[in-house]
Amino acid sequence: MRDVERYPVEGPNALWQIYSTVSRVKGISNFIIIQIARYCPILSWKNWLYRHVLGMKVGEHTAFALMVMVDVFFPERISVGKNTIIGYNTTILTHEYLIKEYRLGDVKIGDHVMIGANTTILPGVTIGDHAVVAAGSLVNKDVPAHAFVGGNPIQHIEKKKKESITA
Repeated sequence: MRDVERYPVEGPNALWQIYSTVSRVKGISNFIIIQIARYCPILSWKNWLYRHVLGMKVGEHTAFALMVMVDVFFPERISVGKNTIIGYNTTILTHEYLIKEYRLGDVKIGDHVMIGANTTILPGVTIGDHAVVAAGSLVNKDVPAHAFVGGNPIQHIEKKKKESITA
């Protein structure tokens, strides 16, 4: 199970109550900064925005590819280790607004991790060091260090051993 905090709501669904959990100013300003970062081709500038404006923890030499979408309302709950690649058009969420509750959870991505393109990472998951997540995956649970996972939802993928060729 993912490590999330649950907050029940009364009345209309939780998304209609978003601005009782996060300020409008924060939501709008984060949205603008994230849109700039999504299109920014300079990795060091992108990481600077994530660290110093949005409050994310981003390790040295980490690369966010074009169009990565980090959580608009709670980006400060995302930490990414060093020398990690987050693939094109990946979404990293730290919130879920549901009908009768909303959930918040930190996302922790380790060092030397490879996240394939078009992956969605849900709140409350940890991805261990040196893990590989295949493109197009839904990360709905923790990924151990050195694991190779993929699919929707993710499953462990066995790496095939290369056969030696003899002449």
